[in-house]
Amino acid sequence: MTVQLARTALDAVGDVADGSTVMIGGFGPAGQPVELIEALLAQGAGDLVVVSNNAGNGEDALARLIHLGRVRRIVCSFPRQVDSWHFDEAYRAGRIELELVPQGNLAERIRAAGAGLGGFFTPTGFGTPLAEGKETRVVDGVPMVFESPIHADLALVKAFQADGAGNLVYRKTARNFGPVMATAARRTVAQVTEVVPVGAIDPETVVTPGIYVDAVVEIDGATTLAGAQPAQRGAAS
Repeated sequence: MTVQLARTALDAVGDVADGSTVMIGGFGPAGQPVELIEALLAQGAGDLVVVSNNAGNGEDALARLIHLGRVRRIVCSFPRQVDSWHFDEAYRAGRIELELVPQGNLAERIRAAGAGLGGFFTPTGFGTPLAEGKETRVVDGVPMVFESPIHADLALVKAFQADGAGNLVYRKTARNFGPVMATAARRTVAQVTEVVPVGAIDPETVVTPGIYVDAVVEIDGATTLAGAQPAQRGAAS
C-alpha cells in the first residue's frame, strides 16, 4: 500500500462524505490533531458522527465543528467540561445526539473494531442507564453487559514521527487513542512533527505500522490552510 505524503492538512484529509463517522484522537489537547480538524472544518462535510474522548474545549476546532452544526452525533466519554459551552448549547437545543461511553469501554470498543472482534462483555456500566437495551449475562459470577465494536470511515490522529512508509511513533501520553483509532477506520490520516526516510525509525519503536496509515502530513506549526474558511451548516446565529 502506498502512503500519501500530503503537502497540506487539507490535502491529507481529502474528500469526506456527509454522514461519515470520524474518529478524532487526543485526550484534551494532548495528542489532538488540531490542524487535521481545522482541515475537516474547511473541507465542509456535515451530518458527521464523531468519536472522541471529549466534545471540544472552548473555541478549539472540535468545538467549532459542533457549533457550526456539522456534527449530528458524538460518541465520547467526557462531553461536559467547564469550557464545553458549544456542546452544551447544541445538546440542550436538541441539535446533537450523545452516546456516553465510559473511557475504558470506549478504548476497548475501538480496539475491538481494529482487531476484527464482534464485541466483548464487561462489568463496566452494568446496572446503569448505559446498559439499557444491551445484552447482559453473568460470567464467572460477575454480571456484565455486551459492548459492540466502533468502526469509522476516517480516523484523524497525531503522532511525533512518521517515515515514508507511514510507520508512526508517538510522543509519551500524546499517543492515547491514536494507535487504536488508526486500526479501526477505513482510512487513517496522521499529522506528525517530522517525516523521516524509511529505515530511520527503529522498528522496535514503531507503535502504528504503516499498513494502517493512508496519508501523512508534516505540521511544523507554520502550516496553514491558506485562508480556507469553514463551511457552516445550521450554525446558531
